[in-house]
Amino acid sequence: MNTSVRKWIEKDGVEFLREIGVQKDQTVLDFGCGKGHYTIPAAKVVGAEGKVYGFDKDKNALRELEETGKRFGLKNIELISGDTKVPLEDKSVDVALLYDVIHYEKNRGIIYQEIHRVLRQQGILSIYPKHYKNDYPLMELAEMEMADVKREIEECDFYLWDKILKELLHDDYYNKGYVLNFRKKT
Repeated sequence: MNTSVRKWIEKDGVEFLREIGVQKDQTVLDFGCGKGHYTIPAAKVVGAEGKVYGFDKDKNALRELEETGKRFGLKNIELISGDTKVPLEDKSVDVALLYDVIHYEKNRGIIYQEIHRVLRQQGILSIYPKHYKNDYPLMELAEMEMADVKREIEECDFYLWDKILKELLHDDYYNKGYVLNFRKKT
């Protein structure tokens, strides 16, 4: 684990997640969690009475996340392997993280609808839409502006609640980017 990742997991990620609205005793879904750069700090924030679901289709990344969680003594993380269908009950999640993930998916509406389903009414969908047109364009977001990303999510019955420009972890290094926080309309 490089120095940036360690610093993020041990301190900066915890502070960042608190700032975006993650709180003690909550249930968090880290959709597309990868190696857990956001899962681990989220587990620290929610504490022993909270729960973090790390959801990803990459089983090797989930195994690595499991080992990292053990090293930090975290017992409130549950790992789920899957593609887009989240095997959680309706309205069971307080915060859903979609960080540096949506550029992989052509039909993002399926993901937004699944998150809408599992998110509680006052829950937060927090998204870091890396790789859109003005931020190292890549794959499915390469031609989209930030306004297009926002509109696409709002079309799935969300409204933009907060937009934050922050330094956060992207892969294994720090990067300045926008985080969009949405709430459910209904």
